[in-house]
Amino acid sequence: MKSKILKTTAIAMALSVGVAQAAEYKASNAEGPIKIVNLKAMEAQVQANMEKGAFGYIRGGAEDENNLRSNTTAFDKKYIMPRSLQGIEFSDLDLKTEFLGIKLDTPIIQAPMAAQGLAHQQGEVATARGMAKAGSVFSLSTYGNKTIKEVADAQPGYPFFFQLYMSKNDAFNEYILSQAKQYGAKGIIMTIDSSVGGYREDDVKNNFQFPLGFANLEAFAKISDDKSKTGKGAGISEIYAQAKQAFTPADIQYVKKMSGLPVIVKGIESPEDADTAIKAGADAIWVSNHGGRQLDSAPATIDVLPAIAKVVNKRVPIVFDSGVRRGSHVFKALASGADVVAVGRPILYGLNLGGAEGVNSVIQHLNKELKINMMLGGAKTVKDIQATQLYTDASFNQ
Repeated sequence: MKSKILKTTAIAMALSVGVAQAAEYKASNAEGPIKIVNLKAMEAQVQANMEKGAFGYIRGGAEDENNLRSNTTAFDKKYIMPRSLQGIEFSDLDLKTEFLGIKLDTPIIQAPMAAQGLAHQQGEVATARGMAKAGSVFSLSTYGNKTIKEVADAQPGYPFFFQLYMSKNDAFNEYILSQAKQYGAKGIIMTIDSSVGGYREDDVKNNFQFPLGFANLEAFAKISDDKSKTGKGAGISEIYAQAKQAFTPADIQYVKKMSGLPVIVKGIESPEDADTAIKAGADAIWVSNHGGRQLDSAPATIDVLPAIAKVVNKRVPIVFDSGVRRGSHVFKALASGADVVAVGRPILYGLNLGGAEGVNSVIQHLNKELKINMMLGGAKTVKDIQATQLYTDASFNQ
């Protein structure tokens, strides 16, 4: 009887320890440059290196993931005409450009992504350092695992944007926008395509709940009586339920007034919305379908970019994201009307595999591929890429 009691106690203790261990999330602490053959291959490496639920949250798309796939495959329908006799030396190629007055060493920036602590212990701080080393710009999500101050202190003097998920609580909106201005954000990325979360089956199958808190939400909770979810232990649907849903053009003016910063409206896929946002005061348009994570029946972003660029008509600059995995994709987006191109998941994969240096490795790999495409496509500068005419199957049948 005594041995049976001891055995039962031992099992209970083991289960208790197991629960405690499961509750303590262990992210990567890798640091160093990573060897990249191509960005697509990184996904399998990260999957083997990350907790299943966290990886599913980062990788996954909405419903059947048609939009997730088409964002990338749609680039295959556009062709770069090889050009020679242009008198270009490879050493002459220049990736430098400018966006909202920020000088960049590359036209590739980082798309804002939540919960980067899932990928690496230093989370957004490491990503900010990696993007600074690449001579580009970092974007911090409202739902980041680091505060605005921590990101600003990570690489003093380097530019960053703050991505705002507007709350139903205006006190939070005012608090977080004041923090962004106080700590030197160069602009507010106002995200409007996430009034509700897409139906992401990986999260459902894994019963995924955030193992880490969202630092900005936690900071606000400490100084207010707000009882909203702050991330840890919550699912993404619970977080989105606290966010604003009924967006109007007046919200753009509200964010501009409260922050005193340029406002980049993110989540535009229709020319009509682009025009409405600009007329409401948007300082830039961000063409995105949230990386295929929202409306699975949405078109690929590269397919809608030319029509949006035509309506925008250079009134404001255009950021483009969703599905970018190759330097040729960057080239095609710039040639289709984008001013800069943002990359999401691959940067988190680089973060997981190599910390800040891994993030820089991803940008440098894309830069290398982009330069090869520029050389073979006869474009010496980013402006030359933007002046390049792309071709489709229909082009050759005219």
